[in-house]
Amino acid sequence: MPLISMKPVLQKAYENGYAVGAFNVFNLNFLEAICDAAISKNSPVILNIAEAHFKYVALEHIVPAIRSITASSPINFALNLDHGLTLDGIKRALDNGFTNIMFDGSYLDFRENIKQTRHVVEVCKKYEVSVEAELGAVGGAEGGVLYANADPSKYTDVNQASEFVEQTEVDFLAIAFGNSHGKYKGVPDLDFELLEKLKEVTAIPLVLHGGSGISVNDFKKSISLGIAKINFFTGMAQAALLTTKEYLEGAGETYDDYPLMIQMVRKNVSRVVARQMDVFGSSGKGLS
Repeated sequence: MPLISMKPVLQKAYENGYAVGAFNVFNLNFLEAICDAAISKNSPVILNIAEAHFKYVALEHIVPAIRSITASSPINFALNLDHGLTLDGIKRALDNGFTNIMFDGSYLDFRENIKQTRHVVEVCKKYEVSVEAELGAVGGAEGGVLYANADPSKYTDVNQASEFVEQTEVDFLAIAFGNSHGKYKGVPDLDFELLEKLKEVTAIPLVLHGGSGISVNDFKKSISLGIAKINFFTGMAQAALLTTKEYLEGAGETYDDYPLMIQMVRKNVSRVVARQMDVFGSSGKGLS
């Protein structure tokens, strides 16, 4: 099936009480692992490529592979630029056929975030591509340190959220309510009262960044309060690292060691992704 827009995928999830996972791709091994899981679980899926990962993967090479793999599948796949930070990066993604752009203006002050997000929305309209933005600041950083905490002073402001959505006309909003990129220091403490208020004032699908480390119960409660997209990467990366470490500890020096290790990484990363699809409630909902 051709790549589709994130908009109908997330709107359906938002209206029916489940979330769709957005899983990061930066090589063919991770791409195949995610697709294996999506097909086995009959789950829609969002393939993320972060601008911070452009140094690891050439879009001009990986996107044709994405199109080739997804074209033969009955599952709905969307291709999302994760944490787009520059107009050059956004335009490069658009020119390579991404079906959604996430612009991260969370480091800007409120008015400048509105201004730049609105500009990105106007650019993406020409490509008929949907847009996700971020208001507030999710803990940690994409491509930053491994461990991080959420900062309550940077949580999404309810009083700003409605105006932000109205002024920018974004399709989805990534919010900060106790979530954090990377591994959490201690136990995540999500502010569900804030999330409930944000759902009321925005009335669009909400996005949770920093999905690795959150409990099953907290995921399910977040989804019930408007979260329709969940970004998940650290758990995949940790599974790949652990698999590699364990394989190398027992490996000999045979011709097949490296490809066998890559196969094991694919299998174990796929297992992690499939488990999250079950938790998010997207399993069994992959067909149009």
